[in-house]
Amino acid sequence: MATTPTLPTEVTAIPALPAGGSFLITSPTPASCFFPEDFTSEHQQIAEVTADFALNEILPHSEAIEHKDFSITRDLIKKAAELGLTSTDIPEEYGGLEMDKATSAIIADHIAKQGSFSVAISAHTGIGTLPLVWYGTHEQKTKYLTKIADGTIVAAYALSESTSGSDAVNARTRAVLSEDGQHYILNGEKMWITNGGFADLYTVFAKCLIPSGKGAGEEKLTAFLIERGTPGFTNGPEEHKLGIRGSSTTPLILNDCKIPAANLLGEVGKGHHIAFNILNVGRYKLGNAAVGAARHTLGNAIRYARDRKAFGKSISEFGLIQEKLADMAVGIYVGEALCYRTVGLIDQALAQTEKSDTPAIQRAIESYAVECSIVKVWASEMLDFVVDETVQIFAGYGYVEEFPAERAYRDARINRIFEGTNEINRLIITGRLMKAALAGQLPLLPAIKALMDEVLAGPIEKEDREGPLAAECDLLAAAKKLTLFIAGTASQRYMQKLVDEQEVMAAIADMIIQVFAMESAILRTEKLLANSGKGTDTAVTITRIYAAKAMDILESQARKVIAAAAEGDMARTQFTILRRLVKHDPADTISLRRSLAQHIIAAGKYTL
Repeated sequence: MATTPTLPTEVTAIPALPAGGSFLITSPTPASCFFPEDFTSEHQQIAEVTADFALNEILPHSEAIEHKDFSITRDLIKKAAELGLTSTDIPEEYGGLEMDKATSAIIADHIAKQGSFSVAISAHTGIGTLPLVWYGTHEQKTKYLTKIADGTIVAAYALSESTSGSDAVNARTRAVLSEDGQHYILNGEKMWITNGGFADLYTVFAKCLIPSGKGAGEEKLTAFLIERGTPGFTNGPEEHKLGIRGSSTTPLILNDCKIPAANLLGEVGKGHHIAFNILNVGRYKLGNAAVGAARHTLGNAIRYARDRKAFGKSISEFGLIQEKLADMAVGIYVGEALCYRTVGLIDQALAQTEKSDTPAIQRAIESYAVECSIVKVWASEMLDFVVDETVQIFAGYGYVEEFPAERAYRDARINRIFEGTNEINRLIITGRLMKAALAGQLPLLPAIKALMDEVLAGPIEKEDREGPLAAECDLLAAAKKLTLFIAGTASQRYMQKLVDEQEVMAAIADMIIQVFAMESAILRTEKLLANSGKGTDTAVTITRIYAAKAMDILESQARKVIAAAAEGDMARTQFTILRRLVKHDPADTISLRRSLAQHIIAAGKYTL
């Protein structure tokens, strides 16, 4: 695992890199996208090593982990480090493996079989490590990164406060430079800090006075490195949480905490850049972890459904149980598609930057902030669906701690809050796309105008398509047009005040999310069909099921926006256009789900 894996040539050697959010107005090809079927042999090896580690090392210690035996967690992080699972994002110069982002996403996916440990190691390797990788001085990196890579020290990230969770830039914690310029004195309190009770190194954010230059005299968010044991630094008590109970979550209390000036991370007043760039990575990795957790949970649900007898036969033979299992498998397949497509886009962008050019690396990742937010929202809500249906399949036993459904249900809920709440991320999705359109960075406005002219001109002709997914490709084309139409309708109604209409912004975000998810599923399946890969029949079935579901969501959200943004004749005209755009022959999803469920029940697990 010492060499750096590369993406397949067909992924990296594309003529032009698609801009973030451009999927709404372009038609990407399957060859330009990265999916699990594109994993190199090294990617596959890492997936196997990680999955084996999770099954054979982490899960046997679940009980101790859940009872907050942090010595076990630290020991497991150390063992993960010996396998190279903690150092993929760390440069070789500082003891890391410096691998592509797909590798770290694969690790996040396959280690997510135990929620509490998954959270602990993800905080260590992600938000705990990357601020130092990207913004640390050579001296800071030399001092800390090698020890982070080998698990000698555990890292944490302290941004949130009791009064500034989503609104993180309005922190109350303050940092003041001493008169001799040798130290910073920090006062304040941080909340909900993962690994807070046992970490050794914390990236802490505080407001600090900008001494000179642009913004001089203003207090702006700034990042600092604080070691455990620093005078004036203490932990509050462990939080007793709904889920991920075995992870450490504590407040951090800073009472005249005196740190060397050399522990300033980055520049004074530039902490928001650190925070937001780290969150983008956290979002796509959270998506991969959610997919991995869902895959593990579905395996438990299938095994229980096969073994449980009622009315003289296995409950896996009942149609309503099969429907649940099928929808869970659909979620995992589509989740894999959109998660790895996103990390593939990021790796393509990073391949065009110099490894030492930190600003370019950050810009490359930030350019796909919309996709990162989509992944975070979609995957966390998919996982919530999977764990909820698993509890239902287990029925009474699903409520009992001795069975796996109960803990999975509790552990999943935090993902809709982590890395920016799903509400905040929905606003980011629509807001960033509209901002890019207004700035001329993404030609959304001309596309919306052209679409408006097209729908007002009369019936919209469909393209002639062939193949097993012809109908789904028609649905995708209609979905993109409908989303642009609704975005145009809302923009015309609210103009610059659209940002204040959060319900409308969220509805449009849900439409954008469904377009990306539907397209990712179609592209993945088309790639499988083109390569005659295994499981093509199952993949086609899944894609047809999801496309039907996505169109239902798109139509529902479109109706919500039109009802809010238009009235009278204008509303009637827009509803007529809506009906025209969504008109299609419905698929027999009952038969499709039965077929899919019978396939995975026979296999005893999710097989794609």
